[in-house]
Amino acid sequence: MYLVAIAWIYVTLMMAVAEATNTNGSILGGVITFLLYGVGPTALLVYILSTPARRRTRRALEQAEAGAEAEQEKPAGHRPSSQPDTGSLPATDPVAPVRKEK
Repeated sequence: MYLVAIAWIYVTLMMAVAEATNTNGSILGGVITFLLYGVGPTALLVYILSTPARRRTRRALEQAEAGAEAEQEKPAGHRPSSQPDTGSLPATDPVAPVRKEK
């Protein structure tokens, strides 16, 4: 798609140069030719044809965000971890419980 767009810009640039260097032409005519025949339609066409790619990218980002939010909503014990005991609570009691002697 971009190859066609670049080729069309080149063709309109050559049209604009021919317009500007012609004995009956003007530089303003060359600039208007380049903008109205080249840049404007090409920008519009590239924008319209790239809409599906932008839509796919937006959906992928939304799904990634939804997956991250769902992962955060899980309790800490259910999250997969590469290191054991990474929670905020200690693994065992630091002080042994005191028992009554009978």
